[in-house]
Amino acid sequence: MLHPRVRNTDPLTSYQAAESVKEFAKQHQTVIFMCLLKHGALGKDGIAKLTGLDSNQVSRRLVELRRQGQIALTGRTVKSKSGREEREWHVPPIQGVLL
Repeated sequence: MLHPRVRNTDPLTSYQAAESVKEFAKQHQTVIFMCLLKHGALGKDGIAKLTGLDSNQVSRRLVELRRQGQIALTGRTVKSKSGREEREWHVPPIQGVLL
């Protein structure tokens, strides 16, 4: 699935950055997915802490994973590292499959 990372009105540097992301975005998605699978529901800062990824890297990939149907919001919030509420994410169970 293609994920638009740049708009028509963005400068050339945004296009260059979007191109470079292709190299590691899939790897980050896998790391995040496996983290949620192993540790259960977490917020972006919790995922970042456990994976070593930056919270901005995590937040970008969460949206992509959600669009792919790989993860979903739990409907709950958790405390971020700054003490604010942030959304909680999880790997939804596949109907009829026990994990």
